[in-house]
Amino acid sequence: VAAAVLSSVIALCDAFTQPASLSRSASTLTSPLVPMPRRSSERAELLSANAARTNQLDICFSDLCDEFIRPTLLAAALAASMFSSQPAFAVDSPNEDVAQPAAASSKNGPPAYDEAWGLVKKYALDQKYNGQDWDEAYAKYLKDVSSTSTDEGQIMKATSNLVGSLGDKYSRVLDRDSYARIQKFDLIGVGVTLMPDPTTKEIIVGAPPVQDSAAFKAGIKVGDAVLAVNGVDTIGRTAFDIIDQISEAPDAGVVTFTIRSGAEYRDVTMKRELLEVKDPVSYRLSETRADGTKVGYIRVSEFNSRVKPALEAALRDLEGQQVSAYVIDLRGNPGGAFQSAVEIAGLFMSDKLATDVVDGNGVALKFRTSANKVAIDPSDPIAIWVDGRSASASEVLSGALRDNCRAVIMGDQTFGKGLVQAVYGLKNGYGLVLTVAKYLTPAGTDINKVGIVPDVSKEDALPSSPGFVPFFGSDTSRVDFNDVKTRMSSPMCST
Repeated sequence: VAAAVLSSVIALCDAFTQPASLSRSASTLTSPLVPMPRRSSERAELLSANAARTNQLDICFSDLCDEFIRPTLLAAALAASMFSSQPAFAVDSPNEDVAQPAAASSKNGPPAYDEAWGLVKKYALDQKYNGQDWDEAYAKYLKDVSSTSTDEGQIMKATSNLVGSLGDKYSRVLDRDSYARIQKFDLIGVGVTLMPDPTTKEIIVGAPPVQDSAAFKAGIKVGDAVLAVNGVDTIGRTAFDIIDQISEAPDAGVVTFTIRSGAEYRDVTMKRELLEVKDPVSYRLSETRADGTKVGYIRVSEFNSRVKPALEAALRDLEGQQVSAYVIDLRGNPGGAFQSAVEIAGLFMSDKLATDVVDGNGVALKFRTSANKVAIDPSDPIAIWVDGRSASASEVLSGALRDNCRAVIMGDQTFGKGLVQAVYGLKNGYGLVLTVAKYLTPAGTDINKVGIVPDVSKEDALPSSPGFVPFFGSDTSRVDFNDVKTRMSSPMCST
């Protein structure tokens, strides 16, 4: 299942509210060298403390509503991993490996319904399907729809009811407009999904291009082999490698694929369209302390397709200003591109475990940071500010840096969304969002419905103003970087 799940990778959060206050005292949260609780008794306490907020998880932040993993990327990584299962083919999503519904091939319903049923059957994290027999569910929700029906509204209503029967609020059917909005997290920018061919290991187009995208207009089709990107051969590379290559020139307006379609070879140059994605990074040199320490403040509002190059540029600039201590503000950040969270972790630490993604069969894939791409001095102390709306990709990054002793977490308990959704494109232009996996922090912590408990409380380190208040919300003067260094070097810190 995991092998079929990541492509351009997206990690968004679905519902966010401020968590209820922790039952822990402020002194417990701020006492020296207190690591994140990992014992079962402590986890049980946190689960109990959070029970009151489980009914409050349905306030969604407009466009930022899910923890998506674009499966093609995961599949690409899995091709060289321990997994023996073959990556699936993406059905029509700009972000993943979706099965050309082999599981649904014996079904005779409307194609979109069959596609969705097959994808759930093969890739759902809950392989018990909310206690249902999935074959019986197929017939149950299709009973009022003819196999020859062309009534799209009726068909998609039945499909939505089928997916809704999983009882998972994160899994759902997207209409065309909602599916199109997700493209702001398309890290390539041409509406195409890349994945390794299960047999040849060539990089291929794994899904029909997004309708009206540059790839769609160029006539690129499912199964076309991508032999080179901007003149660089793809053989022996993964989709992750290709996106890394493209991200090295984030402002490039075009990208060129060398395509083999059947016996035909051609170069296709396409205009990149990132759907007016906002720059999610703002930063400044916030202060110079009496001891000469220069503190850099960086706010990341979401993990979209521009976040990595923007953050890297900010770090390089601040390093050039001799900054030697950092605050990364993730308050109110509900997530974004899962892949970006992993890549960003690589700007702070080289070749370290960032997270484990585990599918419905218990198969795990380890995501590591890139090697030798660290943008700041490895000894620079880092404080990460979080709150109850910091979720998904924000939690991936926070957990990765904290568990590797690279940062200290400050603020409020995070949201606690440790589930991963894949976004599958259906051939009729609709999309399917499906919970396909969960992730664990490098220390093996499952933060779902628990969140990440900060090492230092909001009262002891953060400004009294919220993060969106200019200047006052980014006051770093209360952060004790000597304490941060001590915590980062502590033997109690998990590695």
